[in-house]
Order: sequence, then structure tokens, then C-alpha cells
Amino acid sequence: MSASPFTAETDFSEINHYFANRPLDELLSWSLATFGAKGALITSFGPTGMVILDRLAKLCPGVKVITIDTDFLFEETYALRERVQRRYPIQLEIRKSALTPAVQAQVYQPQLWQVNPDLCCHIRKVVPLTEALGGLEAWLTGLRRDQATTRTELPLVAWDDKYHLVKINPLANWTRSQVWTYLLENDVPYNHLHDMGYASIGCTHCTRPTDSSGDERAGRWQGQNKIECGMHYNI
Repeated sequence: MSASPFTAETDFSEINHYFANRPLDELLSWSLATFGAKGALITSFGPTGMVILDRLAKLCPGVKVITIDTDFLFEETYALRERVQRRYPIQLEIRKSALTPAVQAQVYQPQLWQVNPDLCCHIRKVVPLTEALGGLEAWLTGLRRDQATTRTELPLVAWDDKYHLVKINPLANWTRSQVWTYLLENDVPYNHLHDMGYASIGCTHCTRPTDSSGDERAGRWQGQNKIECGMHYNI
């Protein structure tokens, strides 16, 4: 039985109110003290995730970090992952789909991301994430309220009904500008595709550069009626 004091019935309003104007490190320290090895940062090494990773590695060397490798990531993303592993004292866990791209093409069809992107995301992202979260009591994410219209009401801490554990969004109330200020002032590594007009970076087939003044996720799944992959929100 889980030792976590939190359940689906927990009222997180006081926790959210307390941390709303507290420094980032206080929320991260609370998470580490409360969940320990039963908590983990899940990140694709995006800008917000890199801020959290940078702080966590300083607060708790050896902290668990989990990333999902879809097998369709950009070379720049793999290069960033290697830089992160060299620089930070973290316990990095890489999760993948049980289906290789070749097997997926045989079982379903080639270029599944074009004809059924939701299914492709489910196979390559949601299933590995669900497996990774098994046994955990909390996960930390890089979600922010200003990233997309689906995230405007995002709390700092909440119960995740989809995966049945606590979900912590440490930078929910940060802006894109604040994130980049931190990255640049602290020399935190980031994906070089951001210097080429990519605001949000996912798989090679479904990510395009976009006007930086628009929605941060506008370059994802262009031409499709889709703005989420299903990892955080049901699609």
C-alpha cells in the first residue's frame, strides 16, 4: 500500500496557495522531502523542464529523471540528452515503446503519425509514460499556464486522475520570458532547435518552426486538429 498521504479526495488548495508566491526551490524541496524516490521529473528536455532539472540536480544530486524516447526525436534532442547526462548528477531513465518503428508500421501502417496521430502518440508516448509512472507517487512536469489554451488553469500541485498520483507543475505560473531568462543567465543547456524558430519540440514528423509571437505549441501537429499528445490530457 502506498505511504503517500494524498488521494483523489485530497484538497490541494492550501498547498497551491502557500507555494503560489514562494521560490521555486521551496516547492522542489517539499516534493523531494514528501515523495523522495517515489517522485520523479518527467521531461523531454524542453526549456521549462531544463529549469526544473537544473534546480533539482543542485538540490538533490542523483535525483530520478525520466524521459520518453519516441524513436522519432530530432538529432538535436538526442545531443541535448547527452549533454545533460555529462553535466548533471542525475539518475536518468529512458523509456521507449515496446514497438519499434518498423513493427509499428507492420502492425498498423506506415506513417501512422499522418493518418492517426493520436494513436501514434498513444503508442510511442502515453504507454511508455504509463509504465514509467507505475510505482511512483508523484511526477514533476514542465507544464506552464501560458503554453497553450488547454493549460491556462494549471495548478502547481494536483491529483492526476489519469495516472492516479500527485502531479506537480513547479513552473505553472512562470512565463516563457522568465524561463529563458533563467536558462541564459545560468548557462543551462537547451535544444539548439529553439535558435532555429522551434518554440516547442516533439517528434521530427510532427514539429515545425513557427512564429515566436504566437502560441508556443503552434508548431506541433500543424494541419491537424490537435494540440496535445495525450500524456497530460485525454485526447
